[in-house]
Amino acid sequence: MQGKIALEEHFSPPADFDKRLVYFGSRLPNWPDFARRQEAMWDVGLKEMDDNGVEHTIVSLGAPAVQQVLDPNDALDLARRTNDFLAEKCAKHKGRFSGFAAIPMQDPQAAARELERAVKDLGFKGCMVNGFTQLKDPDSALYYDLPQFDPVWEAHVKLDVPFYLHPRNPIATQMRSYEGHPYLYGSAWAFGVETATHSLRMMGGGVFDRFPKLQVIIGHLGESLPGSIWRVDHRIKKGGDSTPAKKPLAHYFRNNFHLTTSGNFHDSTMVQAIAEIGVDRIMFSADYPFEDFGQAAEWFDKAPLSEADRLKIGRTNAQKLFKLK
Repeated sequence: MQGKIALEEHFSPPADFDKRLVYFGSRLPNWPDFARRQEAMWDVGLKEMDDNGVEHTIVSLGAPAVQQVLDPNDALDLARRTNDFLAEKCAKHKGRFSGFAAIPMQDPQAAARELERAVKDLGFKGCMVNGFTQLKDPDSALYYDLPQFDPVWEAHVKLDVPFYLHPRNPIATQMRSYEGHPYLYGSAWAFGVETATHSLRMMGGGVFDRFPKLQVIIGHLGESLPGSIWRVDHRIKKGGDSTPAKKPLAHYFRNNFHLTTSGNFHDSTMVQAIAEIGVDRIMFSADYPFEDFGQAAEWFDKAPLSEADRLKIGRTNAQKLFKLK
């Protein structure tokens, strides 16, 4: 399929831009290749797009990025500089790239202002936030169901742009269940569990009752939630528990969440996601540089979909959500 739009694809500035942007994966044996490809989004990534029918990509800073910066003022400064860098790169390739803003959730008011600047002045399409935010203490973890983040949701609703919740590992003190099994870190397992739990907290914490128009994107065909959401609701009710939310969690999943295919190129997983959330809320993505546009496109172009649904997932759902011409 030609004309695909992708939206979980990552860049990094040059290595000397700011050492705080070093990805956790720098410990991995194959990290040098990922790092090279991430810095080369604008040429290596663009060639992969051209070779695989990807017309437009919404680019974001690789995880954990601004969310790991402990000082709020430093986080704001880094977010602004990174967003300006990304805007310059997008401007050099008009029509091929848009941006997701990095925003400093350490200071929700500042995050809302930076989102507004990025959307109104830089033309960005929303933001990508890399999981929970650390603040002052390296062992801290702030999750976005907390009421203090309401200014961020107010800004998203006002600007009518989505919030992309991207994975990161749990903080080190909360990873004892992975001890001795490092292959479960990161995108193999820990990322998905962390992001699914964060999403459930937002659903159950009443965020979408306060902001019913807020739209959230998660990747990897839903971080296992399409297959789990029914049981979560069922066991909450069966156990006699209740949440602060007014409706079952599946209601918010179907009305406030969108999923991408990033890094999960599997037919049955996509069929299940469509059955649970609907074809109008799923969008194509690869997860560059950790995945290849080629593998993503080869799978998607042959996936068991009607051509009408392939067009929706590959292009028109993103056009509608992001108001792309």
